[in-house]
Amino acid sequence: MNVPSLFHFAFLLRGVQTPSWTRWILRKQQLSLPSVPLLQAERKRNSLNLLELSEAELEEQFVRGDGPGGQATNKTNNCVVLKHIPSGIVVKCHQTRSVEKNRKLAREILQEKVDLFYKGEDSDVFKEKKASEKQKQEKKRRAKENLERKKLFKEMQQLNKE
Repeated sequence: MNVPSLFHFAFLLRGVQTPSWTRWILRKQQLSLPSVPLLQAERKRNSLNLLELSEAELEEQFVRGDGPGGQATNKTNNCVVLKHIPSGIVVKCHQTRSVEKNRKLAREILQEKVDLFYKGEDSDVFKEKKASEKQKQEKKRRAKENLERKKLFKEMQQLNKE
């Protein structure tokens, strides 16, 4: 029985008491949709005003990756080492198993680092990082305040009971 007919069979059994594995299959089928925050992160990265990199300024090497993965990572040269010759910045990217995706990711990371290197505090990357740190601190402060309020509320309840 192939997979589409298995789903059709599971759908026909919906009216009858369905075994637990059919519910699991139907649940997995619904959860395979792509998530929206990934698309928002891509749009945000494209909206930044970053310096352009020319291929003549780049030196690219493919080396063997490291880390978990065993034989799959030890035998393939899918780790990308990208060097920006004028600034001397080196980026090593081994986030996926695909060489093409690693090349693209390495260029994006290098572009952000070069922009930060040349523009400094005027860089959009720096401003975005500062804004996210500020949001994180604000969130931490609010959580601390809420915790204090909860403690005071519990103390007041204890006093009212006595």
